[in-house]
Amino acid sequence: MASVKLGWEDTLWSMADKLRGNIEASEYKHVILGLVFLKYVSDSFEERYNQLVEAGDGFEEERDAYMEVNVFYVPPQARWEFIKKSAKLPTIGQIIDDAMVAIERENPALKGVLPKNYARPALDKHKLGELVDMLSFKMGDEESRAKDVLGRVYEFFLGKFGKIEGTFYTPPSIVKLLVEMLQPYKGRVYDPCCGSGGMFVQSQKFVEEHAGRRDDIHIYGQEYTATTWKMCKMNLAIRGIDGNIGTRDADAFNNDMHKRLKADYVMANPPFNMKDWGANRLQEDVRWRYGIPPANNANYAWIQHMISKLASNGIAGFVLANGSMSTNSSTEGEIRKNIIEADLVDCIVTLPGQLFYTTQIPVCLWFLAKNKRDRRFRERTGEILFIDARKLGYMEDRTHKVLDDEKDIKRIADTYHTWRNGEDTVAYQNVLGFCKSTTLEQVRKHEYILTPGKYVGIEETEEGGEPFEDKMTRLTEELAELFAKSRHLEDEIRKNLGGIGYEF
Repeated sequence: MASVKLGWEDTLWSMADKLRGNIEASEYKHVILGLVFLKYVSDSFEERYNQLVEAGDGFEEERDAYMEVNVFYVPPQARWEFIKKSAKLPTIGQIIDDAMVAIERENPALKGVLPKNYARPALDKHKLGELVDMLSFKMGDEESRAKDVLGRVYEFFLGKFGKIEGTFYTPPSIVKLLVEMLQPYKGRVYDPCCGSGGMFVQSQKFVEEHAGRRDDIHIYGQEYTATTWKMCKMNLAIRGIDGNIGTRDADAFNNDMHKRLKADYVMANPPFNMKDWGANRLQEDVRWRYGIPPANNANYAWIQHMISKLASNGIAGFVLANGSMSTNSSTEGEIRKNIIEADLVDCIVTLPGQLFYTTQIPVCLWFLAKNKRDRRFRERTGEILFIDARKLGYMEDRTHKVLDDEKDIKRIADTYHTWRNGEDTVAYQNVLGFCKSTTLEQVRKHEYILTPGKYVGIEETEEGGEPFEDKMTRLTEELAELFAKSRHLEDEIRKNLGGIGYEF
């Protein structure tokens, strides 16, 4: 199901793109999203201001009257009416910078977060004024909040910038799938590389859609990049989400902002195959319970960091490159074996290609459960569910695929929950080519490779033939398994010969 258009997106993006000029996208996004933030808080303030004026008690300029209903107090020089009246002035950039400073001064929670570089010479002030004029629709009043206009504006711009940058933005359909599978109804939610906060926003939406209360979940996060950390703070603030993402940007490996945290839900999209992650400073780290991660790839460092954050009955779901399921480079194969033998791996899902905007790296979802003996995992101790979802999704455009909410996301999530919960009304069944519940003994026989295609089998087709891409994937997986077995046998031979005194 394609996203609903608001009618103004293409026009607004076209205008905003003209404004960019020679400014890098990594900086330019803060120009746009800063204005969106300013418009939102001003709309929310204006609605509350009018209510206070109508009440006639003279509290319309009292900051506490706004804080008590979770509305930011906006001083006169930062209100949108004043900004819009100044849109044609050559000093509009400085006026917006001053507005951001004034809002931060009145709202300590936003200190040091808002962008304040609209006065820079590289920013065309005439086009900036035109963009201010275009942001005339309401975003922060009660009616707009009910329609989630702001959320749609933010997601639209993040998606557009994701196509340019890609690194900080997880596609909404992947975020929604993670949340639908984890179902964070109540408890602590943690994301160690939270980007612009998409996982948190979707978690709050999930709670609200299932008639829960916002304060039933507690948000914890961390972000390495300073500008993205600020963007996350803005994203949470304009949605009224009270989250703890640390006092500043920081590296989760070397400067953990939540050392004592034990989370009920961990969800993340860590940087794929990150090489320079500071391994040399962390060789004796207590998080490496299952083995020391290699210095040239952080995938298994992320996995073990997230395991270390799980509460006794916690569940984790995260995105990784497909190579994580079968790699035997350095210590990765041994770490994966130890994690599997600890019965932490709950479910593995391979996703279709082309879901991300700027990378063709195929990805998968890992789900880890700290305590499979918990009632939610009835009779599933010692088993792993494999789901091959590579054939799902539809092409939104020529290069980008998305997962349909009802058709794809629901099918994957329902399969997982039916298997995990041991439903009495709907019994779980293996589906050839799509899903298979597999014992640890079967995984051992496959050298601890976790690629779903290895277990779910090949879907029967009317033609009886196997599509070329599927065949190549299957053969590649089989080759990887043969290499793994070869290395294992070589190690055994070396060990046995060494035992009788033979030296290599």
